[in-house]
Amino acid sequence: MRELLHRRVAGLCHISHTRGKIATKWRPAYQKKTGEGSGMAFNKLTDNGSSTPAGLVAASLAHAFALFVAVSVGANISGGHVNPAVTFGAFIGGHITFIRTLLYWIAQCLGSVVACLLLKVATGGLETSAFALSSGVGVWNAVVFEIVMTFGLVYTVYATAVDPKRGDIGIIAPIAIGFIVGANILAGGAFDGASMNPAVSFGPAVVSWTWDNHWVYWLGPFAGSAIAAIVYEEHQSVLDSKACARSFDS
Repeated sequence: MRELLHRRVAGLCHISHTRGKIATKWRPAYQKKTGEGSGMAFNKLTDNGSSTPAGLVAASLAHAFALFVAVSVGANISGGHVNPAVTFGAFIGGHITFIRTLLYWIAQCLGSVVACLLLKVATGGLETSAFALSSGVGVWNAVVFEIVMTFGLVYTVYATAVDPKRGDIGIIAPIAIGFIVGANILAGGAFDGASMNPAVSFGPAVVSWTWDNHWVYWLGPFAGSAIAAIVYEEHQSVLDSKACARSFDS
Protein backbone atom coordinates (compact mmCIF):
# COMPACT_ATOMS: atom_id res chain seq x y z
CA MET A 1 0.00 0.00 0.00
CA ARG A 2 2.78 2.40 0.95
CA GLU A 3 4.69 1.54 -2.23
CA LEU A 4 1.59 2.20 -4.33
CA LEU A 5 1.12 5.55 -2.60
CA HIS A 6 4.74 6.50 -3.29
CA ARG A 7 4.31 5.61 -6.96
CA ARG A 8 1.19 7.76 -7.24
CA VAL A 9 2.92 10.70 -5.55
CA ALA A 10 5.93 10.31 -7.84
CA GLY A 11 3.60 10.20 -10.83
CA LEU A 12 1.84 13.38 -9.74
CA CYS A 13 5.22 15.11 -9.24
CA HIS A 14 6.31 14.06 -12.72
CA ILE A 15 3.06 15.36 -14.24
CA SER A 16 3.45 18.64 -12.34
CA HIS A 17 7.05 19.02 -13.54
CA THR A 18 6.03 18.24 -17.14
CA ARG A 19 3.19 20.78 -16.97
CA GLY A 20 5.65 23.35 -15.65
CA LYS A 21 7.98 22.83 -18.61
CA ILE A 22 5.11 22.96 -21.10
CA ALA A 23 3.69 26.10 -19.51
CA THR A 24 7.10 27.76 -19.52
CA LYS A 25 7.37 27.00 -23.23
CA TRP A 26 3.96 28.27 -24.32
CA ARG A 27 3.56 31.38 -22.12
CA PRO A 28 6.35 33.21 -23.99
CA ALA A 29 4.66 32.11 -27.21
CA TYR A 30 1.39 33.68 -26.12
CA GLN A 31 3.07 36.91 -25.02
CA LYS A 32 5.12 37.16 -28.22
CA LYS A 33 2.14 36.32 -30.44
CA THR A 34 0.03 39.01 -28.79
CA GLY A 35 2.68 41.73 -28.82
CA GLU A 36 4.01 41.07 -32.30
CA GLY A 37 0.50 40.42 -33.64
CA SER A 38 -0.76 43.78 -32.38
CA GLY A 39 2.03 45.53 -34.27
CA MET A 40 1.31 43.59 -37.45
CA ALA A 41 -2.43 44.26 -37.18
CA PHE A 42 -1.92 47.98 -36.55
CA ASN A 43 0.54 48.12 -39.44
CA LYS A 44 -2.02 46.55 -41.78
CA LEU A 45 -4.91 48.73 -40.59
CA THR A 46 -3.01 52.03 -40.79
CA ASP A 47 -0.84 51.47 -43.88
CA ASN A 48 2.55 51.05 -42.16
CA GLY A 49 1.65 53.14 -39.12
CA SER A 50 2.99 50.78 -36.43
CA SER A 51 5.93 53.10 -35.73
CA THR A 52 3.67 56.06 -34.97
CA PRO A 53 2.86 57.16 -31.38
CA ALA A 54 -0.51 55.41 -31.62
CA GLY A 55 1.22 52.24 -32.77
CA LEU A 56 3.61 52.45 -29.82
CA VAL A 57 0.70 52.80 -27.40
CA ALA A 58 -1.01 49.79 -28.99
CA ALA A 59 2.16 47.71 -28.62
CA SER A 60 2.68 48.74 -25.00
CA LEU A 61 -0.91 47.89 -24.05
CA ALA A 62 -0.80 44.55 -25.87
CA HIS A 63 2.44 43.54 -24.15
CA ALA A 64 1.23 44.71 -20.74
CA PHE A 65 -2.04 42.76 -20.93
CA ALA A 66 -0.40 39.66 -22.44
CA LEU A 67 2.32 39.60 -19.79
CA PHE A 68 -0.26 40.07 -17.03
CA VAL A 69 -2.17 37.02 -18.28
CA ALA A 70 0.96 34.92 -18.90
CA VAL A 71 2.38 35.53 -15.41
CA SER A 72 -1.00 35.03 -13.73
CA VAL A 73 -1.59 31.73 -15.50
CA GLY A 74 1.86 30.33 -14.81
CA ALA A 75 2.59 31.73 -11.35
CA ASN A 76 1.48 28.56 -9.56
CA ILE A 77 2.99 26.18 -12.11
CA SER A 78 6.55 27.33 -12.70
CA GLY A 79 6.75 30.76 -11.09
CA GLY A 80 5.55 32.64 -14.18
CA HIS A 81 8.89 32.56 -16.02
CA VAL A 82 8.48 34.02 -19.52
CA ASN A 83 11.71 36.02 -19.79
CA PRO A 84 15.30 34.66 -19.85
CA ALA A 85 16.56 37.87 -18.24
CA VAL A 86 14.12 37.57 -15.32
CA THR A 87 15.02 33.90 -14.97
CA PHE A 88 18.70 34.89 -14.90
CA GLY A 89 17.95 37.43 -12.15
CA ALA A 90 16.23 34.72 -10.10
CA PHE A 91 19.28 32.50 -10.59
CA ILE A 92 21.67 35.27 -9.52
CA GLY A 93 19.62 35.69 -6.34
CA GLY A 94 19.81 31.95 -5.64
CA HIS A 95 16.09 31.32 -6.11
CA ILE A 96 16.37 28.68 -8.87
CA THR A 97 19.06 26.18 -9.87
CA PHE A 98 21.33 26.50 -12.91
CA ILE A 99 19.83 23.41 -14.58
CA ARG A 100 16.30 24.76 -14.20
CA THR A 101 17.52 28.11 -15.55
CA LEU A 102 18.89 26.44 -18.68
CA LEU A 103 15.64 24.51 -19.21
CA TYR A 104 13.61 27.70 -18.86
CA TRP A 105 15.84 29.51 -21.36
CA ILE A 106 15.42 26.75 -23.95
CA ALA A 107 11.64 26.66 -23.46
CA GLN A 108 11.30 30.46 -23.58
CA CYS A 109 13.31 30.85 -26.79
CA LEU A 110 11.56 27.91 -28.44
CA GLY A 111 8.17 29.36 -27.51
CA SER A 112 9.09 32.69 -29.10
CA VAL A 113 10.20 31.04 -32.35
CA VAL A 114 7.02 28.97 -32.53
CA ALA A 115 4.89 32.08 -31.91
CA CYS A 116 6.54 33.97 -34.76
CA LEU A 117 6.18 31.02 -37.11
CA LEU A 118 2.48 30.75 -36.25
CA LEU A 119 2.02 34.46 -36.84
CA LYS A 120 3.71 34.24 -40.22
CA VAL A 121 1.50 31.34 -41.26
CA ALA A 122 -1.71 32.82 -39.84
CA THR A 123 -1.18 36.21 -41.50
CA GLY A 124 -0.43 34.80 -44.92
CA GLY A 125 3.31 35.40 -44.82
CA LEU A 126 3.45 38.91 -43.31
CA GLU A 127 6.89 39.82 -42.06
CA THR A 128 7.66 39.34 -38.37
CA SER A 129 10.09 42.23 -37.96
CA ALA A 130 13.17 41.72 -35.83
CA PHE A 131 14.11 44.28 -33.19
CA ALA A 132 16.26 47.09 -34.58
CA LEU A 133 17.80 50.34 -33.46
CA SER A 134 16.17 53.59 -34.53
CA SER A 135 18.06 56.11 -36.62
CA GLY A 136 20.64 57.96 -34.54
CA VAL A 137 20.66 55.39 -31.72
CA GLY A 138 24.04 53.74 -31.22
CA VAL A 139 24.52 50.19 -30.01
CA TRP A 140 25.80 51.27 -26.60
CA ASN A 141 22.96 53.74 -26.24
CA ALA A 142 20.61 50.82 -26.79
CA VAL A 143 22.52 48.64 -24.32
CA VAL A 144 22.09 51.32 -21.64
CA PHE A 145 18.38 51.60 -22.48
CA GLU A 146 17.95 47.85 -22.11
CA ILE A 147 19.92 47.76 -18.86
CA VAL A 148 17.82 50.51 -17.29
CA MET A 149 14.47 49.12 -18.47
CA THR A 150 15.28 45.55 -17.49
CA PHE A 151 16.55 46.73 -14.12
CA GLY A 152 13.13 48.27 -13.45
CA LEU A 153 11.36 45.12 -14.60
CA VAL A 154 13.44 42.66 -12.57
CA TYR A 155 13.40 44.86 -9.46
CA THR A 156 9.60 44.92 -9.73
CA VAL A 157 9.54 41.12 -10.10
CA TYR A 158 11.70 40.75 -7.00
CA ALA A 159 9.63 43.19 -4.96
CA THR A 160 6.25 41.66 -5.88
CA ALA A 161 6.84 38.01 -6.78
CA VAL A 162 10.25 36.66 -5.71
CA ASP A 163 10.88 38.07 -2.23
CA PRO A 164 9.43 35.59 0.32
CA LYS A 165 8.96 38.42 2.83
CA ARG A 166 6.54 40.34 0.61
CA GLY A 167 3.52 38.55 2.07
CA ASP A 168 0.47 37.52 0.09
CA ILE A 169 -0.15 40.25 -2.50
CA GLY A 170 -2.01 37.95 -4.90
CA ILE A 171 -2.90 39.49 -8.25
CA ILE A 172 -0.87 42.65 -7.64
CA ALA A 173 2.38 41.02 -8.82
CA PRO A 174 1.23 40.21 -12.40
CA ILE A 175 -0.43 43.63 -12.68
CA ALA A 176 2.72 45.45 -11.53
CA ILE A 177 4.92 43.40 -13.88
CA GLY A 178 2.62 44.07 -16.83
CA PHE A 179 2.49 47.78 -16.01
CA ILE A 180 6.27 48.20 -15.79
CA VAL A 181 6.74 46.47 -19.16
CA GLY A 182 4.06 48.64 -20.78
CA ALA A 183 5.60 51.80 -19.30
CA ASN A 184 9.08 50.81 -20.45
CA ILE A 185 7.84 50.21 -23.99
CA LEU A 186 6.31 53.69 -24.03
CA ALA A 187 9.61 55.14 -22.82
CA GLY A 188 12.09 53.13 -24.87
CA GLY A 189 10.13 51.60 -27.74
CA ALA A 190 10.89 54.49 -30.10
CA PHE A 191 14.64 54.05 -29.57
CA ASP A 192 15.41 50.34 -29.70
CA GLY A 193 12.06 48.55 -29.46
CA ALA A 194 12.27 48.13 -25.68
CA SER A 195 12.81 44.39 -25.64
CA MET A 196 13.79 43.65 -22.00
CA ASN A 197 13.35 40.01 -22.99
CA PRO A 198 15.96 38.12 -25.07
CA ALA A 199 13.39 35.49 -26.05
CA VAL A 200 11.07 38.15 -27.49
CA SER A 201 13.98 39.36 -29.63
CA PHE A 202 15.17 35.87 -30.54
CA GLY A 203 11.97 34.60 -32.18
CA PRO A 204 11.58 37.24 -34.89
CA ALA A 205 15.35 37.25 -35.48
CA VAL A 206 15.23 33.53 -36.28
CA VAL A 207 12.11 33.68 -38.45
CA SER A 208 13.23 36.75 -40.42
CA TRP A 209 16.90 35.71 -40.16
CA THR A 210 17.92 39.23 -39.22
CA TRP A 211 20.77 39.42 -36.72
CA ASP A 212 21.89 43.06 -36.93
CA ASN A 213 22.88 44.21 -33.43
CA HIS A 214 21.04 41.23 -31.97
CA TRP A 215 23.59 40.90 -29.17
CA VAL A 216 22.32 44.19 -27.74
CA TYR A 217 19.06 42.49 -26.79
CA TRP A 218 20.92 39.85 -24.79
CA LEU A 219 23.69 41.86 -23.16
CA GLY A 220 21.48 44.75 -21.98
CA PRO A 221 18.68 42.67 -20.39
CA PHE A 222 21.07 40.21 -18.75
CA ALA A 223 23.22 43.00 -17.31
CA GLY A 224 20.18 44.93 -16.06
CA SER A 225 18.73 41.77 -14.55
CA ALA A 226 21.92 40.88 -12.69
CA ILE A 227 22.28 44.41 -11.32
CA ALA A 228 18.66 44.44 -10.13
CA ALA A 229 19.01 41.06 -8.41
CA ILE A 230 22.22 42.06 -6.63
CA VAL A 231 20.90 45.48 -5.59
CA TYR A 232 17.64 44.04 -4.26
CA GLU A 233 19.30 41.20 -2.36
CA GLU A 234 21.92 43.53 -0.84
CA HIS A 235 19.29 46.10 0.09
CA GLN A 236 17.17 43.47 1.80
CA SER A 237 20.24 42.10 3.57
CA VAL A 238 20.96 45.54 5.02
CA LEU A 239 17.33 45.95 6.11
CA ASP A 240 17.34 42.51 7.74
CA SER A 241 20.56 43.33 9.60
CA LYS A 242 19.07 46.57 10.93
CA ALA A 243 15.89 44.79 11.99
CA CYS A 244 17.91 42.15 13.85
CA ALA A 245 19.98 44.84 15.54
CA ARG A 246 16.85 46.69 16.67
CA SER A 247 15.33 43.45 17.95
CA PHE A 248 18.51 42.64 19.88
CA ASP A 249 18.68 46.12 21.42
CA SER A 250 15.09 45.97 22.58
